[in-house]
Amino acid sequence: MNELQQHSIMCPYCGEFIDLDIDCSEIEQSYIEDCSVCCRPINIHVSIDFSQQIYVLATHENE
Repeated sequence: MNELQQHSIMCPYCGEFIDLDIDCSEIEQSYIEDCSVCCRPINIHVSIDFSQQIYVLATHENE
């Protein structure tokens, strides 16, 4: 699998879809990324299973 994969998520604040570049070299990761539309901070939780399926959870900053 490529080390970077593009993945779309819906912003939990404004509801717009944004694209993220996911680093596939880490099977689990958490970080904060600002929405490119409304600029509010989104908690991003990424996990990659053994079949290389990417799961992304995007939540409000305080969740």
